[in-house]
Amino acid sequence: MRRSARRGRGARLGDTAIAAVTVVALGCAVWLLGGGAGTHLPPQPAAAEGRPDTTGEHLMAPAPLAPSPPTRIRIPAIRVDAPLMGLALTPSGSLDVPPAQEKNLAGWYESGTMPGETGTAIVAGHVDNTQGPAVFYNLGALKREARIELDRKDGSVAVFSVDAVKVYAASNFPDEKVYGAAHRPELRVITCGGGYSKATGYQGNVVVFAHLTASR
Repeated sequence: MRRSARRGRGARLGDTAIAAVTVVALGCAVWLLGGGAGTHLPPQPAAAEGRPDTTGEHLMAPAPLAPSPPTRIRIPAIRVDAPLMGLALTPSGSLDVPPAQEKNLAGWYESGTMPGETGTAIVAGHVDNTQGPAVFYNLGALKREARIELDRKDGSVAVFSVDAVKVYAASNFPDEKVYGAAHRPELRVITCGGGYSKATGYQGNVVVFAHLTASR
């Protein structure tokens, strides 16, 4: 199994301070080896999507939602419709990940902010596994203003709008920017991305930045 990792430096994950954060094995990429790594690499964010969308920032934001665990994530633009499991930290300070064999499953950091609350909520999932594309394979193709919906245990739906989609090298991952505290309900969706080599696997992460725009 190919593994991708990123070591943090005093990051804050979901507004909870920890000594180090590591995003591990979000994409295995073994399936690439049969046909050549250049053949099936997932889409990567276009430069234009990396510029934060400030449209409508002056408008009144919706009120934060009461705490309730998320149960499902939907991203219609890239045909994501997947259940969510809770993720914890491993003893080494890593953000755990969903089982690699579960292609249509994502996870959220359950000791941090719940999606819809004030703060930064974290969702992570695999880009692929040994059989092929997984839940967030097309995350890098997402565009600004795309809609992300999270069903919550209390029956409500938190609706987020994408502000930016970026790819970061593992060696230069901006911990505070991705995981830092926020004054409004925000969401980060993370998977593996960037370059790929047989020796190291994926060399970075695709990160979607979004904020709460509605609920129902």
